[in-house]
Amino acid sequence: MSWTNPLAKAFSAIAVACLFVLAACGPDASAGANAVAEAVVPTPMPRHMVMSPTADREDPGVFEDRIVFGQSAAFTGPAGQLGIGMNHGIEAAFAEVNRAGGVNGRRLELVTRDDTYEPELAIVNTTELIEDEDIFALIGAVGTPTSRSAVPVAESAGVPYIAPFTGAAFLRDPKLRSVINLRASYNQETEEMVERLTEDLGIERIAVLYQDDSFGRAGFNGASAALHRRYLDPVAVGLYQRNTTAVKTGLLDVRKGQPQAVIVIGAYQPVAAVIAWAREIGMNPVFMTVSFVGSNALAEELGTGGKGVIVTQVVPFPTDTSNPVVASYQAALAEYDPRVEPGFVSLEGYMAGRLAIAGLERCGDDLTRACFLSVLRNAQPIDMNGVELRYSEEESNQWSDAVFLTMIGEDGEYIPLDVLPQDVLGSEEK
Repeated sequence: MSWTNPLAKAFSAIAVACLFVLAACGPDASAGANAVAEAVVPTPMPRHMVMSPTADREDPGVFEDRIVFGQSAAFTGPAGQLGIGMNHGIEAAFAEVNRAGGVNGRRLELVTRDDTYEPELAIVNTTELIEDEDIFALIGAVGTPTSRSAVPVAESAGVPYIAPFTGAAFLRDPKLRSVINLRASYNQETEEMVERLTEDLGIERIAVLYQDDSFGRAGFNGASAALHRRYLDPVAVGLYQRNTTAVKTGLLDVRKGQPQAVIVIGAYQPVAAVIAWAREIGMNPVFMTVSFVGSNALAEELGTGGKGVIVTQVVPFPTDTSNPVVASYQAALAEYDPRVEPGFVSLEGYMAGRLAIAGLERCGDDLTRACFLSVLRNAQPIDMNGVELRYSEEESNQWSDAVFLTMIGEDGEYIPLDVLPQDVLGSEEK
């Protein structure tokens, strides 16, 4: 693997300015300096090992003995654990198939770049991966604002953009030629939230606090639409800026509506800050958040204060080994790196890797990007160790509609739920 190229840093301003015109979208402002998250990352691949594709193949990234993928994601900063988790899962899936001889005799490799969850770097990284690293496809991007900036680059180059870690509605547009989604959308997650709050608990006073960018707005729009279908509106709305934990103003705006429940759309550090500050000021609604939050990182951030927080998930419970795909994931993860604890994000990364592998296998020896995208759009259902995935182009341009409910228990561990329990009301410490 390789990380941000020093050359990119030197010319990032020029590259960003030019590419932003191409992408036709501007980044959202961010404020303040970000703390750098500590993480163990894979060893960079030496540059002398990066070879050119075989001369008789038109598409880059396809070699006689290997296929090279690229990943631009957050590996540092307040969302760093999300990129690290996705990377661990993808690498575990790739290592698993490589131990069995690869895909049609080719090993799978992954080149990475850290975009720190910022759109400008996502554009620079995506361009470098395509033009300098000659990758075959992109996989496991993290975030809506970064994907919104990077997808036009991938679309222009005809490079597959596989299984981004985001449920944003714009990525579900079947007119996108290069994008293939794995997970359920934010609209589906927020619909499940509102349905459970209103039906299980009889709650109608629901507020939304969200990250003020395209990700936060995607979640807010989904929650608002779910409320409107029930002839309701958010009782209050709060905002905070991406890559910060400056959440107090947004929280105070939400408190004015006296909500019974608050849907929070953000990454684990700011969401944890929202909940911690709310409890500090005696505000005790039911808190719910979407899968993008990074469930395991959120529980760790909250510590003993996480009891009763509800998180929707888009993959099965990562410790339920009675589920065959989870058992396969755990075995692959342990073989790849026994130090890595199983979690929702890395399980999604593993399933993303398995989805890519299924597409490669169905193309056979004569692998091209066109074939890869075609079989992932038109293939029969994929049986992933007993979990059947079905692609829906007309409705969602994604392979899975599954949404699961989980709650943080007293011990800080997640509990799977079918319905919201009555005792979640007022479960927070006063």
